[in-house]
Amino acid sequence: MQSRRHFISTAAAASLVTTVRADTKPGQKLRVGVMGLSRGKNHISNFAQLEGVEIAYVCDVDKNRLASGAKLATEKQGGKAPKAVTDFRRILEDKEVDILSIAAPNFWHAPATILGCDAGKHVYVEKPGSHNPSEAEFMVAAAKRTGRKVQMGNQRRSAPAFREGIAKLKDGVIGKLRYARCWYDNKRSSIGKGKSAPVPAHLDYELWQGPVPARPYKDNLIHYNWHWHWLYGGGELANNGVHALDIARWALGVDLPMVTSYTGGRYHFDDDQETPDTADATYDFGKVGMSWHGSSCLQRKHEKHSFVSIYGDGGVMSFDSGGYRIHDNAGKLVEENMPGLSDIPHFQNFVNAIRKGEALNSEISDAQKSTMLCHLGNASYREGLQIKGQDVPKKYWQREYSEAWKPAGI
Repeated sequence: MQSRRHFISTAAAASLVTTVRADTKPGQKLRVGVMGLSRGKNHISNFAQLEGVEIAYVCDVDKNRLASGAKLATEKQGGKAPKAVTDFRRILEDKEVDILSIAAPNFWHAPATILGCDAGKHVYVEKPGSHNPSEAEFMVAAAKRTGRKVQMGNQRRSAPAFREGIAKLKDGVIGKLRYARCWYDNKRSSIGKGKSAPVPAHLDYELWQGPVPARPYKDNLIHYNWHWHWLYGGGELANNGVHALDIARWALGVDLPMVTSYTGGRYHFDDDQETPDTADATYDFGKVGMSWHGSSCLQRKHEKHSFVSIYGDGGVMSFDSGGYRIHDNAGKLVEENMPGLSDIPHFQNFVNAIRKGEALNSEISDAQKSTMLCHLGNASYREGLQIKGQDVPKKYWQREYSEAWKPAGI
């Protein structure tokens, strides 16, 4: 066990460079390269709806996804085709590209962000943004060092109804806040037991692995089940839990906890999944607390959980995908605003930050505090103990890298 320095101080976050990029004029077209074309298709669709933004590149290590993503971008841009590449370094080499938009697997988030910043690109990166605490520190440092805008994709931070709800909480609509509870319920099936197999002809598996130490290809890993292997992902806590915990942390106005505990197990299937399918994470911040309950393989529809509930002395505010509801202590609904959720405001905020110097709604140094809750929880689960502060065992603080891709400074 090693004692760790404070993760990201308030002062460090405040000192992040916020000037508009010198070579980007307010009316100038912004050129984007999108990396990872599953979730990345959403990036294409959102950027394409913003004025003065061009999808200049699409990138994927899977040639089938690459072709599909290029087709979508061409359609969204009225016939203007992007360049289609398998290696995102081609995007970084193009000095005309302003933005790297990352929707690749978790283990690529920090290395690609760091390389993007060092290449002079602003970066939009999906959650969780880092695979481990060390990466979180270095990607935040890269943004600060280079003065690039880096926005994490927890899009509810820019949703008008969520922002309205948080403002009401700050104004005392339910009184003094005490606790937040978060839920995730799903009905995922077994991932089975993978077998060694030849790498498909359409997949560059070596480049897919990138910064991760090389492992033999198996037939049940790509494109999604890597989430459930510690080598590649952070389980459901870092996959979906980060969204809810980010709202809870935002609402309660807290940074990092005094004590973290995450317990549960893999109860539903005997397969290759290493991360828990049912588990509870709890966080003690001293004067307030929060929890996240994940049930990945049993949806529990009859329980009708909210995404996040914030408890105050005068009632409860519950957030779901569309917005918020307020109930008093007698359980009576007293107010609601549920307009639905769009990702566009989050992408627009990012573009406005680059063009106009508008504050990012999920600037990376703050966003990684929410991700750190996931890293602390996973360390607690894997080690079978409570984590005090950021006293994380070294083996969970950082990872082993492929030497060819190890980020500078790590």
